Parts: sequence; structure tokens; C-alpha cells
Amino acid sequence: MAEIRKSYGEGCLAAHALDVVGDRWALLVLRELMLGPKRFGAIRTRLPGIATNMLARRLADLEAAGMLVHRDLPPPASVPVYELTAEGRAFHPVLVALCQWAAGSPGHDPRLPISPTALMISMQSMLHADPGAVHEAGFSMDDERFLMTVRAGRAEVRRTDAPEGAVHLAAPPNVMARVVYGPEPLARTMAAGLVRVDGDVAAGQPFIDLFRLERPAPGSTQP
Repeated sequence: MAEIRKSYGEGCLAAHALDVVGDRWALLVLRELMLGPKRFGAIRTRLPGIATNMLARRLADLEAAGMLVHRDLPPPASVPVYELTAEGRAFHPVLVALCQWAAGSPGHDPRLPISPTALMISMQSMLHADPGAVHEAGFSMDDERFLMTVRAGRAEVRRTDAPEGAVHLAAPPNVMARVVYGPEPLARTMAAGLVRVDGDVAAGQPFIDLFRLERPAPGSTQP
């Protein structure tokens, strides 16, 4: 049976936002595209609980709402991908704020699956850095790679085709979350074989020390 999309029918801006992105899975589809375009199968892989027909429906809904487009990459790739529009990319601060709120909400289980993109956005929201510090690190998780630069109290992330950064960490996404947020020092997780660190190993610990899985204090610098 086809799903009937409904509106809250209110002039409230929060209600209007939910009209656009409030359907089940819509937020997570936007999350997976936040750091760059992806093919349908790549999105499906990172949302293990979603049915194929539901993903197709959500992508169509978000495209109709002007949040993303379906296009072909230029040669030599020439493959169809989904990519956020400027309107879709403007949702990034909302995702960061949701992560910050959720960090102080009871019931979060960090052992549940997390995608590479989700961890990068989580780290952007959990930055507790000296506004004057500048740090950089690369991350490889499964088949995805990123470069994160922390400057002026903000964490900027971009996807990369190859490992980049003076220090580069490689591990599966849930293990990487443990490396970043867990209590063990980086040297111990390296010795245990949980994470591979290349480049300036001494810069790895100071980098991950910038992130804590807790709600930022009111008035603190936001990423």
C-alpha cells in the first residue's frame, strides 16, 4: 500500500521542518549524503535497517522537497548518484545540534552500528577544542576516507580519495568510535591491533583528545 504523506497543517516553522524531513529515515538519508554524493547502494549499505523500497521512497520525497538531486557523475565515473542541494546542505547545523542534544539524553548505546559519515558528524558535534588550536587528521573506515581539520573551534570534514593528513587512523567505524571516545589511550588501542596509525603517530593522541562524548556546555564554542 502506498504511503500517504501528511502535513501538520501548522504555520509553526518547526512543524514545517517536520513536514519536509520528519518522515522515518529522512534525517538519516540526509546524514549519509552530508559529506558528499553517494550511489543508491552505498546509501543502502550504511542504513542497514531500511528496506530498499523505503529508501527509494525517501529519496524521491527528499528530491521533491528540493533537498537533493539525482544525477550522473561526469566521465570517467559516469554513474548515477544522489547529492544534496544547497538546501539539503543547509541542514548540517541541525544534525550537529541533534547530536549535541542527544549526547546528554539517557539511553544512547554507542555499541550499536554507526556509519563512517555518522561518526564524522558526531565528532564535529562533540568537539571540545581550544578555539586557537589547529589540528588535522585523516580517517579511513571501510571503503570511506576523510580529512578532518580543526581550526578556530570548528571541525571541518571532507571526503578524500586516498589517505591524507599528517596522522592517519584506520579502523572499522564502530572501532574508530571507541578509539576516539573511549577511555583507552591511543597507544593501547594501537598495541591491541584495533586501529592502524600512520604518519605522525605522536599527533594522534592530541587530536582525539579534542573530542568528548558529552553535551557541550551552554555558551561554549560550537563546531
